[in-house]
Amino acid sequence: MAIGINSYRPPVMGVTHMVSAGHYLGASAGYRILEQGGNAIDAGVASGIVINVTLPHATNFGGVAPIIVYIAESDKVSTISGLGTWPEAASIEHFIENEGGQIPPGIKRCVVPSAPDAWLTALEKFGTMTFEEVITPALELAENGFPVSGPVASGLAQSEDTARNDPEAWASTSEVFMPNGRAPRLGEPLVQKDLARTFRRLIEVERANSHMGRAEAIQATRDYFYKGDIAEEIARFSELMGGFLSLDDMRNFSVKIEEPVVGSFKDLDIYTCGPWCQGPVVAQTLQILEDDDLSSLGHNSGDYVHLVSQALNLSFADRHHYYGDPNHVDVPMEGLMAKGYTTARRSVINMDMAFQEMPPPGEPWTYQNGEGRNASNGNLAASLGRLEQDTSYTCVVDRWGNAFSATPSDGLFGAPVVPGLGIMISSRGTQSWLQEDHASSLQPGKRPRLTPNPAMAFKDGKLFMPFGTPGGDAQGPAMVQTLLNIVEFGMDPQAAIEAPRFVPWNYPNSFWPHAYLPGRIHVEGRISGEVNSDLNGRGHDLRAMNDWSPAMGAMSAIVVDHESGVLKGGADPRRDTYAIGR
Repeated sequence: MAIGINSYRPPVMGVTHMVSAGHYLGASAGYRILEQGGNAIDAGVASGIVINVTLPHATNFGGVAPIIVYIAESDKVSTISGLGTWPEAASIEHFIENEGGQIPPGIKRCVVPSAPDAWLTALEKFGTMTFEEVITPALELAENGFPVSGPVASGLAQSEDTARNDPEAWASTSEVFMPNGRAPRLGEPLVQKDLARTFRRLIEVERANSHMGRAEAIQATRDYFYKGDIAEEIARFSELMGGFLSLDDMRNFSVKIEEPVVGSFKDLDIYTCGPWCQGPVVAQTLQILEDDDLSSLGHNSGDYVHLVSQALNLSFADRHHYYGDPNHVDVPMEGLMAKGYTTARRSVINMDMAFQEMPPPGEPWTYQNGEGRNASNGNLAASLGRLEQDTSYTCVVDRWGNAFSATPSDGLFGAPVVPGLGIMISSRGTQSWLQEDHASSLQPGKRPRLTPNPAMAFKDGKLFMPFGTPGGDAQGPAMVQTLLNIVEFGMDPQAAIEAPRFVPWNYPNSFWPHAYLPGRIHVEGRISGEVNSDLNGRGHDLRAMNDWSPAMGAMSAIVVDHESGVLKGGADPRRDTYAIGR
């Protein structure tokens, strides 16, 4: 059922290629590479690294970058696990005995930087261009500077107090991002000379090894970061600051190319990264809802918001109990995505009453190996804390039908910048737990459970849409609603992205200290008062947000119409997101 939703921006349409990214300069960089003949992976890597430069409050070249790629020639979807591991010297005992049972901001929450490996692996295995070619747009912006936008200025300004309250810990960060004693304001240029020098050092390594071939030269560049001089500088700084990360941690790390998790929604297949991130929440929620006639409920009606939010609650409950690094945790992913299991989860939704607390997890083991296991929520207590919102996103579709979807992250003041390098060390340790029996507990060599989660949808076996967003735990709700707006309510991707959103928070937050707000749901101000009253009557703890709240995510999506050959790009006006194509 198509409904009339007017968008403030038109969808960007083309028949050749398309990029939608979390910053307009990131979109421009991806488009530049596409126009130079690069494929979707070349353009996606270029776009993602530019985002590392232009959105420093939300992403970093030393951070994380989970990636999904689709190669049309082989008709294959692959994921790249752009997430680092805890250092071997880290332990739960340290944080309990020495940090008051906290995982504080700073060097001790650092895990191995994974984004460089993820970008370079994607480029080497699936791209066509050299590292120098794809990093040139980012190098130019780091070296020459760019005027900061409103969201960037605001994000950097929010961290000024952090730097001033502990100037010694954040001296290297302040030197880059507060050179005059404060962060740059709207329209003022931000220059990152050290980061530009790091890019140039990597380019020089590639050039020196170019006689070996494109892939070998990229691999040499990767090894220089993880096994050479840069690795030594990172490890030395970590030791100086009292961190856990060692040179051996750097040298022993590598991202992996993995099979995706796949769920279904009617004639769509939903591809996500594995349970080391929260990606399967998107696929699982959509599969819970696939037998409902959602369009008949009415877009953003009380029934619709209630049903979708409760399905999200169920998936988040399963995330909390089961998702974790599958190299360390036995995750029942097959059971969680079994049709019988998601049908059983749908049956516990009461259309008259909202879950007053996070619902208990389901029993996926019954559907995985026939052996049921008892599970409960344990002793969860309501707790306050920030609902953090770092991260960005980029997606690309090229003229050959290849697609790229990536969610880079790790903003400033999670951990300090390494002097001389202009990058921080990934602070994703903040998404671990200090309970040994938790699926995402801190363990040496283990990956935290990551919030960034790119996705792709396929319709009748053909690429339909790469999509994703920043937003912490708000990512899954924003992604689910955008897809449903397109396939259930007939919206183009721009209208689907601009439509009012809601986000349930009825689960422990992924970021330390894991705030838990039982029954809470946030709704944008454009959702009607009548619907809000309806939701309150069903027991939701409702909070109205701004009409266009960046806390609701900042979606990007590209819809592929195989009949007409038209690509339609959508980009979220809630932040700096833009789409470009032709």
